[in-house]
Amino acid sequence: MPSACDSLIEDIEDMVSSTDPTPHERQSARKSIIPRSRKKKEPSNEELQADSLIPGTQKIWMKTWGCSHNNSDGEYMAGQLAASGYKMTDDPTEADLWVLNSCTVKNPAEDHFRNSIKKAQDQQKKVVVAGCVPQAQPRMDYLKGLSIIGVQQIDRVVEVVDEAVKGHSVRLLGQKKDGGRRLGGARLDLPKIRKNPLIEIISINTGCLNACTYCKTKHARGDLASYPIEELVERARQSFQEGVCEIWLTSEDTGAYGRDIGTDLPTLLWRLVEEIPEGAMLRLGMTNPPYILEHLEVRTVHGHQFHPELPSKIMVPGVTIATDIICGFPGETEEDFQETMDLVKLYQFPSLFINQFYPRPGTPAAKMEQVPAHMKKQRTKELSQLFHSYNPYDHKVGERQNVLVTEESFDAQYYVAHNKFYEQVLVPQRAEFKGKMIEVDIYEAGKHFLKGRPVEDSQPFTPSIAAPLQRGEVSGLVQEQKANGIHGPTSMPSSSLLFIGSYSLDREGLKKLGIGLALAAAILAFIIEKLY
Repeated sequence: MPSACDSLIEDIEDMVSSTDPTPHERQSARKSIIPRSRKKKEPSNEELQADSLIPGTQKIWMKTWGCSHNNSDGEYMAGQLAASGYKMTDDPTEADLWVLNSCTVKNPAEDHFRNSIKKAQDQQKKVVVAGCVPQAQPRMDYLKGLSIIGVQQIDRVVEVVDEAVKGHSVRLLGQKKDGGRRLGGARLDLPKIRKNPLIEIISINTGCLNACTYCKTKHARGDLASYPIEELVERARQSFQEGVCEIWLTSEDTGAYGRDIGTDLPTLLWRLVEEIPEGAMLRLGMTNPPYILEHLEVRTVHGHQFHPELPSKIMVPGVTIATDIICGFPGETEEDFQETMDLVKLYQFPSLFINQFYPRPGTPAAKMEQVPAHMKKQRTKELSQLFHSYNPYDHKVGERQNVLVTEESFDAQYYVAHNKFYEQVLVPQRAEFKGKMIEVDIYEAGKHFLKGRPVEDSQPFTPSIAAPLQRGEVSGLVQEQKANGIHGPTSMPSSSLLFIGSYSLDREGLKKLGIGLALAAAILAFIIEKLY
């Protein structure tokens, strides 16, 4: 039987047998093949939005209502968003997403908050809510489907906004704890955008030890939780290194500070005094009588002058004490109201905040028998008229004072300065005065202000130990840069660099890269479709 390999094939073409089709026959057969045409897709009218779902490339508008504590929270959230690449804008119409930071103290504040949510939704804006309203009442109907940042979760605002940009709903309402002990809140060294680069607001604690029947804020902020003194001192030190010349200490009750961690307010103040540069100011606010009176002895002099005395027996003559009065609290009789009127007549408070009582849902006072609405309005009107009947600053005319210039007046006609009693002094709007301590002669007094004329031979003094940040610039990035071993400029704009480990990435470059990749993917898909 012959072997299959008996004949040697020297070329592959020798394998063609006589029974195989010839090249001519193969060509003829090919002509009968009808190619199947691929059905072309209808062109889409949808506009390609290459960066629409890339978090960190959108514009954010933030609105904050309420107290200085809430304003500090808003500054921290804005700083973190800017440091992450989002562009903060002052124009709500051009923003892609609104962050609404709410206040729950009174009904009108919540009404503004709720109306802003509806306005954003009507304009097809994405919405993230924060502050005391959603923390206290997250199940309100008008909050359904919205992302929420709790008052102790502001350090996670970027995560929440990232998810909201993608169309997801996220709610972070938990408390920060360490070994079972509730903390004061998020870290104090987070990036921040100060509304006023010359003023740093430091929340020294959150919550309080009271149980006021009218207060809704207690439902949101909870019981007292204080920051350690060293963390507060370090935050003040960092602020001064960034050009700040005035610090506000705030909380729901500064007088109760430290009672939960074995210290107190005077101890904190003495530590801060060691850090305050010459000429810089420290303002203490937001306190309640039960606890601040442990540190403050109040005497009456000449009918209306307060002279507090600290436990160290150091007198502070002429200190300004601002207060609030609620008109029409449940159970208030006509005799009660007349006693309030007599108190204001006697002391002629220079700064008085008069509020009509608003029953807040879920508070004990809301369940009490209410004073009729017309009576509350009438009493509020009478007390306001009494307050505006006297001028508390007339005796200041002719004085020579040192004042610190930090702001611009609402009418943009003056710079606003404050003396050591925190009385508002309007001075000429000269660029060389901003952020400076200047000497003025008081020549006019109004109900809420004094007017000062700069002393001719005096020179403005600069209390800041460094140049202040520009408006909109992010605080805290310099410290982060140093911690990561990156050496560069002493300050940077809010959207300039993102630090990852020891590498820096330009945010504009990141945005262009994302758009480029999306377009490249679309082009590649088109080519593949044509080829196959």
